[in-house]
Amino acid sequence: MDGLDGLPNPFLDLPQGDNIMAMYIWIDGTGQGLRSKTRTLPNKKYTPEELPIWNFDGSSTGQAAGENSDVYLKPVAIFRDPFRRGDNILVMTETYSYEMVPNQTNKRAVCNENMKRCEDQHPWFGIEQEYTMFDYTGKHPYGWPKNGYPGPQGPYYCGVGADKVKGRKIVEAHYRACMYAGIKIAGSNAEVMPSQWEYQVGPCEGIDMGDHLWVSRWILCRIAEEFNVVISFDPKPIPGDWNGAGCHTNISTEAMRNENGYDAIIAAIKLIGKKPMEHILEYDPTGGADNRRRLTGLHETASIDEFSYGVAHRGCSIRIPRSVADEKKGYFEDRRPSSNADPYSVTNRIVMTICLGQ
Repeated sequence: MDGLDGLPNPFLDLPQGDNIMAMYIWIDGTGQGLRSKTRTLPNKKYTPEELPIWNFDGSSTGQAAGENSDVYLKPVAIFRDPFRRGDNILVMTETYSYEMVPNQTNKRAVCNENMKRCEDQHPWFGIEQEYTMFDYTGKHPYGWPKNGYPGPQGPYYCGVGADKVKGRKIVEAHYRACMYAGIKIAGSNAEVMPSQWEYQVGPCEGIDMGDHLWVSRWILCRIAEEFNVVISFDPKPIPGDWNGAGCHTNISTEAMRNENGYDAIIAAIKLIGKKPMEHILEYDPTGGADNRRRLTGLHETASIDEFSYGVAHRGCSIRIPRSVADEKKGYFEDRRPSSNADPYSVTNRIVMTICLGQ
């Protein structure tokens, strides 16, 4: 407990004078954990380029050695702060070494370079982020019976009622906070496993997809703090006959969205099908090990060792929506990225394959 017994912090309405607080956010050495810290800045409207480069102790985050621990934070995107509000901001950053080259854990830099190379094709992405709520220990699913399991999957997906849905207050708070921040959140729903949820971000063009999804994850974890709940992005949080969690990635280029774009969709899917393992290596932060627990061919997944595609088929590696097949244009969905995937790595691998021929 925080000692306030649920009451609002009485100091948060104090005036800030002529300054704002900027929360710098970065991805740590695990490739999936988020870190953040705050600095005071003069109150003005900033672009990312106008914000100061900062630093942190990389030896404490798995990103530098102790004898040369300074890692630089380079601002790349700005969002409104839904917690401090006012003119305060959230700042997504990239990590750089003391030589001002991208840190070895910085996946955004190369992704941004490749997005610029294919910007004439206008790649759009929409990502469906699944996650699971746990109690404050991080070990017991939130709302599950203390001794045993809830009833089998079936009534929970998009359900309503206290016997079917847990954690809706967190979901609603996250949705509103993302809208306030300027995140392109598109929707949310309860998932197949109880205490598991999904929200969608997009469509975003190019590098914006990764920026928006990472900051939306930070906001979700920060909101869950207020409820003493832990958010898990593990792709198979509960072993056995329970659905895993993914980061289904919807993809289109301008050619696919235009009239008769279906041929371009099929051509792109076939290109991906020629490099299945190259994609699997980038679709979770452990080079496929996490996804192997999830992509079993069961629970609405394809086997990690096989590549397939089909119309409206949730057991395929790639699903073409029925409406897209009917309209002969639109997008397709790669269902393989895991819930803890780095969206910079995922979107980079996709454009390398379908836009840059690499």
